Amino acid sequence: MNKLIYALTFLSLLHPSFVHSEDMNLIADNRVEWHHKKQQIVAIGNAVATRGDMQVKADKMSANYKKNSTTNKNQITNVHASGNVKMKSERADAYGNTLDYDLEKDIVILRGKPAKIKTANETITADDNITYYPQQQKAIALGNVKADNNKDQIFGDKMIAFFEQSSDNAQNMEMKQVEIYGNVKIVNGETTVWADRGIYNPQTALVKLYDNIIIEQNGNRLQGDYAQSDLNKGISKILSGKTSKQRVTGVFKEKKQNKQSSTTEK
Repeated sequence: MNKLIYALTFLSLLHPSFVHSEDMNLIADNRVEWHHKKQQIVAIGNAVATRGDMQVKADKMSANYKKNSTTNKNQITNVHASGNVKMKSERADAYGNTLDYDLEKDIVILRGKPAKIKTANETITADDNITYYPQQQKAIALGNVKADNNKDQIFGDKMIAFFEQSSDNAQNMEMKQVEIYGNVKIVNGETTVWADRGIYNPQTALVKLYDNIIIEQNGNRLQGDYAQSDLNKGISKILSGKTSKQRVTGVFKEKKQNKQSSTTEK
């Protein structure tokens, strides 16, 4: 998969309510309620929470806070957003029905039908949830997961994606590795690969696949326990597992050639 380019967008609202707490801004079109006893803030109506390069927007948002013993100021500890949730940062944009952001642990849990993380070049969706770790540059997606960059499509029950800074531009990110588990399927042009689990390098388009492998391309099929596939070159190599007695098998279809009629000039 190609380079990831992220954009940070800030929305200016007309006549917003505004509440400030250390490292967190909350604004809303309708109102912001401060519940002192519960140590909770509730923002209603096109609510927006901003902290550093992270921005979360939703129909309704609540945030819990506590007193920082060092600064003696209120500090937001977690945020819950519901309804038309959108999250934007320099690393990724995310969309879903609900979002829970633990600021202390730096964990974002996104739920939706589907939950989605989107970049300029790639989209990851999951029916259950996507857990995103901004500082670790890692995302874990669960439930009918699909990753698509308009060239390759990856499917699985669980997917763990790792990101890193681009070598061309430090402000951009690249997806460096994807681990896929359960009902793995990779589609690249005319090549389709099935396996129990796999490791995919998006930058090189190399795939390592394990257990119950099936590779199909142009009607040809290979089966085995371990495979390596270069999706760019269209070359796949399949091997039998070291501890398995299963043999590598292959079925190859001969391409039909069109017969051309010849004419003889008189």
